[in-house]
Amino acid sequence: MTVEKETQDQNLSRGLRSPRWAVTAMFILNGALYGTWAARIPSIQQSFELSPGDLGLLLLLMSGGAISAFPVAGGLSDRFGSAKVTLICAMVCCMSVALVGYSPVIVMLCIAVVLFGAGLGAMDVAMNAWAAEVERGYGRSIMSSFHAFFSVGASVGAGLGAIAAWEEIRYGHQFFIFALMLSPLIWFSALPQTLKSGALDNDRTTQKDKVSQQDKASHKETTGQEQETKKVKGPRLALPRGALLVVALVAFSCAVGEGAMADWSAVFLTSVILVGEGQAALGYTVFSITMVAMRFVGDRLIIRFGPVNILRFCGGAALIGSSITATSSSLLMTYLGLALMGVGYSIVFPLVFSRAANSKQLSPGVAIASVATFSYGGLLLGPPLIGFIAEISSLRFAFGLFVLLAFVVVIGSVAFRQSEEVDKTS
Repeated sequence: MTVEKETQDQNLSRGLRSPRWAVTAMFILNGALYGTWAARIPSIQQSFELSPGDLGLLLLLMSGGAISAFPVAGGLSDRFGSAKVTLICAMVCCMSVALVGYSPVIVMLCIAVVLFGAGLGAMDVAMNAWAAEVERGYGRSIMSSFHAFFSVGASVGAGLGAIAAWEEIRYGHQFFIFALMLSPLIWFSALPQTLKSGALDNDRTTQKDKVSQQDKASHKETTGQEQETKKVKGPRLALPRGALLVVALVAFSCAVGEGAMADWSAVFLTSVILVGEGQAALGYTVFSITMVAMRFVGDRLIIRFGPVNILRFCGGAALIGSSITATSSSLLMTYLGLALMGVGYSIVFPLVFSRAANSKQLSPGVAIASVATFSYGGLLLGPPLIGFIAEISSLRFAFGLFVLLAFVVVIGSVAFRQSEEVDKTS
């Protein structure tokens, strides 16, 4: 009995833990490439002498490439497997970021940026679908840790980009070298797929005659579920509806706040709280640190309290934090408000993508793509929306929008009961 249990533990370790680290590596790579690109945007602007409006159009091209790639990535993930699509997209991202760095004219830069954005967007959909598959294999929440490592990768990429800029290293050389440094992660992530098709197949053949009747029944049930999933695949491009639409609105609300924080938190501190640039920059740092820290403990909280309760907690934290930030006149209280907003936005995206992957309306790839479209829409709309409201009223009044969006997160938590039921039955 002990030997049998030991064998099962070994199989679990080989079959599940390796894919988990493979997915983690892809989240790190995706975040690192995005972070290093973001850190060198000023260098690209200076190199091509882009006006603020021209730079805005360039960033819009990147986002447009990402959004257009969502439905394609979702359909390909359902057809060929999310792991394969993720690995291919990772290679495209590494090559395209190098192409961005060495584009000699603005036309080539635009093409490269669209390709880079499409690669990042497609990889975002595919790797979240892959993460959801691994999460289902574990039978418990692990999605938050993947998104935590994305944040770690983005921080490392941005930090190295800042160092390169400080040392006046050309961004083209930096992008190329950084892509080469990250490329072994693709090989590392491909290893579990090789094991599954090779050595693990031998193990299954050897133990084929030892399968119990219970395992056979479970296999039939799984096959039935797969057939049911195929029936609800639907089109590659589909708008969410019903409960999935509520999930998408929650993602949109969180994305508006998270995107606006990156661009407006420091401006708010300098123009409303009237502090120096150093203290203002620290505000977004506080927001980011609390977000990453919460993502690392998010899975344990979800397992213990359930997705619905955690989403209500996140919405409540964002509600309190945004209320403090929008009304405070003290620097320390504003820092507290930003920290609570970081807590509030931290676990929402992991819960959203996990819930979309378990949707009964659409296949995992298509569902994730539809929700990701709302997420990127929020990230795009957030900064200009805050600017527009601030233009006709005030920046403090504009930050009151985050209070309303937090209510959407709290109310929308009811749409996550399905994922809670899945966790309980696993």
